[in-house]
Amino acid sequence: MHFDFVDLRLLVHLADTRNLARAAERSHLSAPAASNRIRNLERDLGFPLLYRSSQGMTPTPAGEAFVHHARLVLEQVQHLAGDMQEYGEGIKGHVRIWANTTAISEFLPAALSTFLRDYPDVNIDLREVLSGEIVKGVADGATDIGIVAGNVHAGQLELLPYLDDRLVLVTAQHHRLARQQSVDFAQTLDDNYVSLPTSSAIHMFIDNAAQALGGRIKLRIQVGNFESACRMIEAGVGIGVVPQSIARRHARSMSIAIIPLNDAWAERKLKICVRALAELPPFARTLVEGLMADAAAASIRRP
Repeated sequence: MHFDFVDLRLLVHLADTRNLARAAERSHLSAPAASNRIRNLERDLGFPLLYRSSQGMTPTPAGEAFVHHARLVLEQVQHLAGDMQEYGEGIKGHVRIWANTTAISEFLPAALSTFLRDYPDVNIDLREVLSGEIVKGVADGATDIGIVAGNVHAGQLELLPYLDDRLVLVTAQHHRLARQQSVDFAQTLDDNYVSLPTSSAIHMFIDNAAQALGGRIKLRIQVGNFESACRMIEAGVGIGVVPQSIARRHARSMSIAIIPLNDAWAERKLKICVRALAELPPFARTLVEGLMADAAAASIRRP
């Protein structure tokens, strides 16, 4: 069976809009031409892909499966076009990485700098994404490598050990919680928070933890990076939840207190997530192996 990319896009647009006219417009087709394409596709398949009603068109179960695979195919074609353009410009490889905030800000810069120096003809696309979405991205082929935190259900994907890091509470030295041996996250929800932008993976993670307790983070100020957050916390603007490795580094030069969180989710085990390590291109596999070697060396140095 042969599928037309125009049909794939049309069905995706129909699933998004539930309206034939709008889907046809997005596909650069007339409404009659779009309707004919759908009828012909359903005739060739032998079953309907869409429910028709006065409210519009919605996918049947078969249609939902078709749209799911169509999205994957179109996304891969887009990646193919981008990679081919880079090959034409002299680039020999392209690695896509989705990672959480901690990995991007603390662990990956040095490792990726070394890799890019050793492989000047390889490009890296690095994006900050929530762990659950990272797993889906790896499974769907939207990214080659994922770095996730916490307990995630990876299905048939490979999870490789990377690094351990905790989330801790950071306060000014004079804050009421600064002398506590440890603290429950729930005890902090009455305080003003210093946070990374609401679009950051770590902010969304912490906000979800607050909502699970029936509360919300009281945002006093949002800043662009952890260093700025720690400086605001030092100045007494508010408190914050920060990866322990980052908090310890900034505590060397700032007057801040670091208080362990008792919550189970504060224990963060970072893992590298791939569909299959053996199936990665050689340069991507080399990168993963380098990340694991760096992590092993770091765990030996860590007291």
